[in-house]
Amino acid sequence: MGGDNLSAVLHGKNDLRLENRPIPEPGPNEVLIRMSQVGICGSDVSYLTKGYIGDFVVKQPMVLGHESAGVVASCGSNVKHLKPGDRVAIEPGVPCRMCEYCKGGKYNLCPDVFFCATPPHHGNLCRYYKHAADFCYKLPEHVSLEEGALLEPLSVGVHACRRAGVTIGSTVLICGAGPIGLVNLLTAKAMGATKVCITDIAQNRLDVAQQLGADHVLLVNTGDAEVLAKKIQELMGGMPDITIECSGAEPSIRLGIFATKSGGMMVLVGLGPPEIKVPIVNAAVREVDIRGIFRYANCYPIALDMIASGKINVKPLITHRYKLEETVNAFETARTGIGGAIKVMISCE
Repeated sequence: MGGDNLSAVLHGKNDLRLENRPIPEPGPNEVLIRMSQVGICGSDVSYLTKGYIGDFVVKQPMVLGHESAGVVASCGSNVKHLKPGDRVAIEPGVPCRMCEYCKGGKYNLCPDVFFCATPPHHGNLCRYYKHAADFCYKLPEHVSLEEGALLEPLSVGVHACRRAGVTIGSTVLICGAGPIGLVNLLTAKAMGATKVCITDIAQNRLDVAQQLGADHVLLVNTGDAEVLAKKIQELMGGMPDITIECSGAEPSIRLGIFATKSGGMMVLVGLGPPEIKVPIVNAAVREVDIRGIFRYANCYPIALDMIASGKINVKPLITHRYKLEETVNAFETARTGIGGAIKVMISCE
């Protein structure tokens, strides 16, 4: 198997190094995976540029990466559903399986969760990585390893759209056309939304959203939220039933509240500053429900079925490809969005 376990290790703010680390030994319920594809997420970029996200601070060297897929190299003694050579998508959050949240099916809220590349846990932007076997999903022959890696952001879209109650005939506003806004667009369409409008501050992202099936797009600047809400109403021929906010920016959340139909639903996906000023009374008197989401739970199998059945095509999201040895350049592309970058994929082969 060789001793090469080249890994992308973050040592602190703007200090990313490629280092050789020991190949891990899988435990009885784990598999060792030869990593193949790892997508760069906004959170990876935040850890690199700021050294923290909220309360999660990088205090010691950490391997980055959590949007991933690879090939099983070896299995622990208790693993029955996978074998060496199986291509798998890796769900990066492994909960305790014991607490009330886990037992209630909301394992994403487990206080004792191991999540790849969230301090103090290492991620899997490396050659070899071990993971809990029950959080690895075998990919059908016709689903690529790149698509397997994209199950991670797609699962966020599945979780958000389910929390939002998207169904046949829904009209949906999505604020933000980054990777998470775009997977919400794809998911909402697949779940039966008839009209989807998406907003962003960058025209190139809106162009991609149109190619992916958005019915309406709106370039927003720092204009007045109530004026923009009226524009959205005109574009969509009515106020949307559901708003999915993917930017975390205060002006965008304000817009989401003003734009959503009375009795509708707004789901907050994007994470911005811990405290923001929003027109909460407007939402309250119009019975606009506001829900949050945290990652996803029980969404990987659905996301995989959506891709395998052809209901969702995530391939156009990948705009740039790099090798593991080029990780520093890959992060520069993801950070700057240069060349219209949406999803940057790193091959660990």
